[in-house]
Amino acid sequence: MLRFISSYCLLLIFSLSAGAGEAVHLKNIRIWAAPDNTRVVFDVTSPVKHDLKLLSDPFRVVIDMEKTEPLAVLPQPVIRDGFVRGIRSGQHGDFLRIVLDLKKHARAKSFLLKPNEHYGHRLVVDVYDGQQEQVVIKEETTAPGRRDFVVAIDAGHGGEDPGAIGPRGTHEKAVVLQIAKKLARSLERERGIRAVLTRTGDYYLPLRKRIELARRHKADLFISIHADAFTNPRVHGSSVYVLSSRGASSEHARWLAERENASDLIGGVSLDDKDNLLASVLLDLSQTASLEASIDAAERILDGLKQVGKLHKPGVESAGFAVLKSPDIPSLLVETAFISNPQEEKKLRSNDYQQKLVRALTASVKRYFVANAPNGTFLAARQHTFERGDTLSRIAQHHRVSPHRLRVLNGFSDDSLVTSRVFVHPGNRQRWLMENKPAMPCPTVNTGFRQRNRSGTGLLQVTTTSTAFTLVPACL
Repeated sequence: MLRFISSYCLLLIFSLSAGAGEAVHLKNIRIWAAPDNTRVVFDVTSPVKHDLKLLSDPFRVVIDMEKTEPLAVLPQPVIRDGFVRGIRSGQHGDFLRIVLDLKKHARAKSFLLKPNEHYGHRLVVDVYDGQQEQVVIKEETTAPGRRDFVVAIDAGHGGEDPGAIGPRGTHEKAVVLQIAKKLARSLERERGIRAVLTRTGDYYLPLRKRIELARRHKADLFISIHADAFTNPRVHGSSVYVLSSRGASSEHARWLAERENASDLIGGVSLDDKDNLLASVLLDLSQTASLEASIDAAERILDGLKQVGKLHKPGVESAGFAVLKSPDIPSLLVETAFISNPQEEKKLRSNDYQQKLVRALTASVKRYFVANAPNGTFLAARQHTFERGDTLSRIAQHHRVSPHRLRVLNGFSDDSLVTSRVFVHPGNRQRWLMENKPAMPCPTVNTGFRQRNRSGTGLLQVTTTSTAFTLVPACL
């Protein structure tokens, strides 16, 4: 019996030793080049013990992976990569050494990620500029009172995070970037509007950084572009979402918000960034003014999407999207279509459909801009308040436009004017639409999200601290 126990113990020790010495296999390497960093992702069969060093002369990042089998062919970075010049490897005893040759001095950090629905175990190495926090966005040089209305356009997902994947293999991250770029070009053609993209290529941005980029550009409106997905492939239609601090407006909205908020887990967020991520989730949700403006913009965009195709729900929905949690920028999320629906996936891949979406979104943003021009913007300078003694012909002559055009743009039925009534006059190259007619009544407007009532002054008004709302015509 004693001999049997001794043999069993020796066998157990041998088995544990063999298991402890089992090699990790490096299966693949992916390189994602962003403007301010490069991410190198190593797909491995199990969590790998590793050591990371930064060396100079020449600048390089050295990663030693313990007991790791090498990859036969190493991928190389694209020429436009701003940080990594090349990748090479070699065996050093029990370690596989990976060397990232750099183009300049940089910083680097590494972390491990657990398996998810898209990937297995991963070792992530981020190479970035140590001075990136000091980057300053150059502001547009415009005359006083003529600044542009800035729209931040956020293409969802990217890089490691493909987003939803359609039946034909279409990646959400690819089609929404195409739509975002087209929307930016379309808005840039509009006088008084400037568009900025949170990402311009196939790389991942943490949700918090998307908000930070919008703030850095002093955005007046934040639009996040996505393509919806659901377990039922027959579900279809466009949707528009705003932030909710009191739970989701529907079960699908809750499910969608959970999926979108998981992007950081798929795209890869270091545990070192947990404080910043937590801060983005715990931002003050009591900023009523920003939410009011978000709902206003969302309703206009939803109306525009009706002209393109069917809606998934007739009204604006709400849920706890982390990317919308900016207390000082009106923010909304557009689900352009269901990429999980074969017919809608085909439409999303179509340039014609993308252009229709872009035209509808551009028109909706313009309508929001006209109704809510922040102080100091081009449109705010294009507004005129009637004063005693004004005539339509005199105002038209001053602004070098015909009286007929002023009547058409502002919905005037005749040449009679009312003191203190606000109207819009066109620029030399821009046709502005005035939403609020002079003779409009003053009923209570219940949108389902907030109620706007007649104020004591007879002006229909939304009070806000984040967006300088324009007073609409007096209700007489």
